[in-house]
Amino acid sequence: MLRVEAVAVRLGQQTVLDGLTLQAERGALTAVLGPNGAGKTTLLRCCTGLLRPAGGTITVLEQRPGSAALAPRVGWMPQSTGAWSGIRAGELLSYLAGLYARPIPVEALVQRLGLASIVRTPYRGLSGGQQQAVNLAAAVIGRPELVFLDEPTAGMDPHARRSTWELLEELRGAGVTIVLTTHAMDEAEALADQVFIVDRGQVTVSGTVGELTQSGDTLETVFLTHTQIPAA
Repeated sequence: MLRVEAVAVRLGQQTVLDGLTLQAERGALTAVLGPNGAGKTTLLRCCTGLLRPAGGTITVLEQRPGSAALAPRVGWMPQSTGAWSGIRAGELLSYLAGLYARPIPVEALVQRLGLASIVRTPYRGLSGGQQQAVNLAAAVIGRPELVFLDEPTAGMDPHARRSTWELLEELRGAGVTIVLTTHAMDEAEALADQVFIVDRGQVTVSGTVGELTQSGDTLETVFLTHTQIPAA
């Protein structure tokens, strides 16, 4: 579903991705972990066609990222978006649902993610966690085959976080391929079929949670061992 091979990205004088290689299998949840500045968001921007790598190749559903044919098949949830500032949450989701031939019903997503109380609230008036929940709903409303989620539960309270986990598990059970970034080790442990730990633009270690922790270390310990403290 996703193949990233030796991808390099340079922004000015800085190398953000340095020969990064990973893949995501069909119907699996792949977690990309790494410290701030490791290149996780840049990777997802490349996979969604928002950024063109300086080198390497990316194949998404056997096509080039950003291809028009991918629009109805791929969902994308960025860390934040200012594009929805003035629109009400319910109006936004209704508008997005109208772009797809067979969307998930808005009401079903609203109830599933506990958004009923804020559907009439302008997006800019939502808390950070509420905005994240709306962004998640926007990413999956079109029933994508593959969805990219950049720190989907950041800022969510425990109830919203748990609802998000349950929704992601249901989507995976329905055959949706999910690629997400997260700083939460418990989230990766609970959800991920495959984990890639990234540091300074490269994959430093990968495997299932069981494989990475088979020596008795926690996933957090493995993370700390294979990453460096971000530069100031």
